[in-house]
Formats: sequence, C-alpha cells, structure tokens
Amino acid sequence: MSVVDLNQISTQLESENARDRLLALVSLRNVPPSEAVPLIKKVLNDEHMPLRSMAIFALGIKPTDECYDILIDLLRHDPDYGIRADAAGALGYLEDPRAFEPLVRAFLEETDWLVRFSAAVSLGNLKNPEAYSVLVRALNSQEVVLQQAAIAALGEIGATEAVEDILRFARSEDWLVRQRLADALGHLDHPKSRPALEYLQKDSHPQVSQAATVALQRLNGEIH
Repeated sequence: MSVVDLNQISTQLESENARDRLLALVSLRNVPPSEAVPLIKKVLNDEHMPLRSMAIFALGIKPTDECYDILIDLLRHDPDYGIRADAAGALGYLEDPRAFEPLVRAFLEETDWLVRFSAAVSLGNLKNPEAYSVLVRALNSQEVVLQQAAIAALGEIGATEAVEDILRFARSEDWLVRQRLADALGHLDHPKSRPALEYLQKDSHPQVSQAATVALQRLNGEIH
C-alpha cells in the first residue's frame, strides 16, 4: 500500500465519526503487520468499544514484536472485563508460547466468566499439553460456555487422557456441548472415542450428528 494510502487511513482513524474510524481499521486488513500495528495502536483506547475490540483482535492477527506486550498489559490491567477477554482471545491468535502462563493465571484468577472463557479457548490455540489440568478443572464449571471451551481446547491439545473426563457430556442437555464433544473426540485417538462418536452420530440434533460423522472420518484418516 502506498504512503499516501497509509496517510489517508491514519487521518481517517482520527475522525470524529466512529464509523469512519471503523472503516479505516478494516482497511488495514491487507497491510503488513509492521505498517498496520502503529496505526492500530491509535484506536486501542478508543471510546467506541466495538472499535477497541476490533483493534485488539487485529493485534492478534498482525504480529509484531510489540503485540505480545500490549496484549499482556491489557489482559492484566484493563478495568473493562470485555477488553481483558478480547486480549485473552487475541493472545490465542498470536500463538506466542509465552502467553501460556498469563492465560493460565487469567483462567484461575479472573472472576468474570467471559475472560475465563477466552483464556480457555486460547489455551487450546496454543496447543500446550501442560494446559490439561487447568482445562479439566474447567469441566466442572457452572458456566456451560466454559465447559464448551474446555472440551474443545482439550481436543486441540490432543489430551487423550481427558476422554474419560469429557465423555460424561455425551448426554448434556446443551447440543453445543455435545457438538464440541464430537469435535474434540475427532482429535483424540482413544479406545472409547469411536464408540462415543457412533453414539453421537445418532444424536437428535443434526449439527451434533454431522460433527460426529466428520470426527470419525478424521480418526479414520479419511480427512485431516
């Protein structure tokens, strides 16, 4: 992108109109990280919350040397739980292994479920098997969305030792939990995975049965 275009975006990011700033941020989609991040930083503290959230997400997919430190600072210190959740989620997209400990701490110490949810999802994205004990702990949460995130993340990290723990959700009343279970089992080659997936193939919800079919194909090496 030309310098003129970048200057135009920079000016637009300072517009008094939130829609203009939002469109300017979106236009950075195809700009290299080294050029995009300085502009993204201009709206990291924007008064328009959706714009702040989008800027934080952008840091996760436009990695530069400073993105990790910015996101960690937001995760640890921002007073808004929604922003802390956004930062936790962006750290998962960043896939920086240094984020493991801060995300574990966020999951264990945060009181807001949304931040804990984002932390659990991102721990799955990092694919660090050491997240096993934290994610298994999340299965006992009273928040169904945390159970969903933990089940999915256990599949992402390949925690076959968790199969016994997650199979109890095969009869969950929440079809999204059952779908996440099917997806996870497709990554966990355990003696009980296939029988469970064959059971879930008969699920009354079409998205659960479809997920179980795809998971079986994955276990059988038919898809990757």
